[in-house]
Amino acid sequence: MNKSESLGLSRALWILVVCGCLIGFLAFGIRSSFGLFVDPVSGNGADAFGFGREAFAFALAIQNLAWGVGQPLAGAIADRYGPWRVIAGGGVLFSLGLLTMTMASDPTSFTLTAGILVGLGMSGAGHNTVLAAFGQLLPPERRAWALGLGTATASLGQFLVVPLGQAFIEGYGWAGAAVIMAIAVASTPLLALALRPRSLKAGETPKAVTPTTSTASTLNVALGQAFGYNSYWLLLSGFFVCGFQLAFITVHLPPYLNDQGISASTASWAIALIGLFNVVGGYASGMLSSRMPRRMLLVYIYLARAIVTTAFLVLPLTNASTLVFGAFMGLLWLSTVPPTVQLVGVMFGNRFLSTLFGFVFLSHQVGAFVGVWAGGLLFARLGSYDLVWWGSVGLSIFAALVHLPIREKLYPRAAPTPTPSVA
Repeated sequence: MNKSESLGLSRALWILVVCGCLIGFLAFGIRSSFGLFVDPVSGNGADAFGFGREAFAFALAIQNLAWGVGQPLAGAIADRYGPWRVIAGGGVLFSLGLLTMTMASDPTSFTLTAGILVGLGMSGAGHNTVLAAFGQLLPPERRAWALGLGTATASLGQFLVVPLGQAFIEGYGWAGAAVIMAIAVASTPLLALALRPRSLKAGETPKAVTPTTSTASTLNVALGQAFGYNSYWLLLSGFFVCGFQLAFITVHLPPYLNDQGISASTASWAIALIGLFNVVGGYASGMLSSRMPRRMLLVYIYLARAIVTTAFLVLPLTNASTLVFGAFMGLLWLSTVPPTVQLVGVMFGNRFLSTLFGFVFLSHQVGAFVGVWAGGLLFARLGSYDLVWWGSVGLSIFAALVHLPIREKLYPRAAPTPTPSVA
């Protein structure tokens, strides 16, 4: 027995996991860098567009919304034709959006490129599509581990790519940095080939084929079950809050710190630390979600976010406190994803997991739209982010409460379907 077999995965499945993690690494790392572009793009520098933070925030709000709206569609295509096609196509759109945003000349064209094109690209090539693929293609006993690993690797991308992004902006200007990132994302279609169903056949035995389960025989029935189930709606509500918080911090933390006299370098390292510590938080969450009730894990995560954000706001703001905030928030950053994905699988099976999680993620991105846009709009009106920060604290408490009544069990009128082959 070789090492990979002793860990419960064949060589083909190891290749699938590694390539999927690399896709998430690139996509999430580059997406997390957009906050660094706020002042260089919207300010008054030599290569800036000069249209202000509100217009930039609106473009990124549209990006998050396009990402969310595209996710259920991407999930439905992945469920029907396989995730690798969706991921490859998303990588092309993502790369194209990064390239064309450098050619934008006004808020409208910037919204079309950095907003809609990048957002749709992320819906296909983002880490969420990869995680849903892991939930479908991997053996049940390895899913929690793979979801934790995929989440942690995406966070590692944030830790490594964000400081690189800042260095690229300082060395080549924001447009040069965007072009470099576009070239990196262009590798996604090649990596996506590892997620083709036929890649699972090499060296596989029938025992390794992942069973497909579902509470419904068709997608329409599955959607009807999900949207008629209170626990699914509660999950949607909680993930809305997650999106609000993550998007607001990613986009508005750098300019907020700049306004408070904290350097751009410290801001980039704060976001990088979020990624580094989420390597631990994301992986731990994946493992814990197989050992404790997932809904309670989510309750604790959201309560902890409220505490960490409150401490950040009431304590004196310094370089050190900024970095500490990044570290603690990192432990709680994407740690919501593994238990959320698994709750969808627990409720409805994995046959339509990509689609059903896609709608949960749409809720996340509606929250992201509100968080990013509200941050820019309220700053333009009030000259301060304080109202949004404290609103985030209140939403954390709300999210903790709505997860308490979730029923962590199979849909009550479930009728398991026959188990088809992965191939």
